[in-house]
Amino acid sequence: MYTPIDCNYYDRLEAHATLRQRIRIDYRNEQGEATALEDALIVDLQTRNSEEFMILESGHEIRLDKLIAVDGKVPPGSC
Repeated sequence: MYTPIDCNYYDRLEAHATLRQRIRIDYRNEQGEATALEDALIVDLQTRNSEEFMILESGHEIRLDKLIAVDGKVPPGSC
């Protein structure tokens, strides 16, 4: 089940995408293991079936409730 992320944190993700900033993204993969991507570029944020996703330049997609930290910032609770 998807848990929406904090609205202000979502805005921060949009800013990273708009400014085309390369950042570190820490998240939990499909097996629940902590994973990190260095020098990642967010190109889009999408909502599908009431779930939000981050689309990276590499084509990698990360469901937003799987984020551990983006650019060193840990997400707070949901909206």
